[in-house]
Amino acid sequence: MVEGVDVYPLRSLPQAVDLINAPESFQPLRVDTSQMLADASQYPVDMRDVRGQMAAKRALEVACAGGHNIIFIGPPGAGKTMLAKRIPTILPPMTLAEAIETTRIHSVAGTLDGRGLVGTRPFRSPHHTISDAGLIGGGAIPRPGEVSLGHNGVLFLDELPEFERNVLEVMRQPLEDGAVTIARAAISVTFPARFMLAAAMNPCPCGFFSDPTRQCNCSPPQIQRYVSKISGPLLDRIDIHIEVPAVKYKELRSDQLGESSAEIARRVQAARRAQQQRFAGEKIYANAQMPPKMIRRHCAITADGEKQLENAITRLGLSARAHDRILKVARTIADLQGASDITPTHLGEAIQYRTLDRTYWA
Repeated sequence: MVEGVDVYPLRSLPQAVDLINAPESFQPLRVDTSQMLADASQYPVDMRDVRGQMAAKRALEVACAGGHNIIFIGPPGAGKTMLAKRIPTILPPMTLAEAIETTRIHSVAGTLDGRGLVGTRPFRSPHHTISDAGLIGGGAIPRPGEVSLGHNGVLFLDELPEFERNVLEVMRQPLEDGAVTIARAAISVTFPARFMLAAAMNPCPCGFFSDPTRQCNCSPPQIQRYVSKISGPLLDRIDIHIEVPAVKYKELRSDQLGESSAEIARRVQAARRAQQQRFAGEKIYANAQMPPKMIRRHCAITADGEKQLENAITRLGLSARAHDRILKVARTIADLQGASDITPTHLGEAIQYRTLDRTYWA
């Protein structure tokens, strides 16, 4: 797969001697890199498998179109994990450069499992008992952690409040910088860690707060303590909060299939192409990576939009970082619709994706 290197597959040591003595009698192996990448890019799951949950699928489409982090809030069995596992299927296909870079990381970590090339976007889902070193990386000889193994793909944290507070806090730096540096006495290593964060959580300890069919036995202080395990600074770095209610029986048994991953992926790729044109010559590739200077340039809003955003910020008490996230998400929603300007409609949808701020933190 690496250009500029001739590879000669040999069956025995005598053949190696023949190659050294008469190299002109051997031909190097030639592979079709595009076909090899296509063969390695097949996913065993599809978004069509998920019944109902149209609002959650829409939020996922927006998240993938702009590279935004997302968190699902809903009762047990609503399909949060099922949705998360299908995120890679609607992300843009891996380029050859991304595939080789991802393969290098997994080769260093020893997680290739016999694959010659990682052609699908990684999906990493560590258990909530993981340590901060397991998540970020470390060891006497530094090895990549889960944030680096999820590079160019998805890092999924299920049952987010169950993770140790210090483990979640160490993610703040790689979420901002897209890389993590591990320093030891003898060596300092920087691993890439540009991933899309997806997380899932129950709305309360028992899981049934706001569920119309089951009774929640948790008191308001218990719910507040449970949700507050996620710090405000970390929550600010998650652009989209979406509620995932329990699936209704009729939707569960319906013969009508939803959109396939391929159909959603086409819209996502069209939005990403618009972003590539917008950021041509820059070192960013998606709306979620925009610094403040670019937000002012590319996320201008109308006077009505200014009033709408001001009301939301004042009423919910949002931080400056949350303000920027809303504008980035609104820009992505406009890209999905092929619109050059951000309208109050786009802004309104982006504000709705701050569920935790509206329902629990307000």
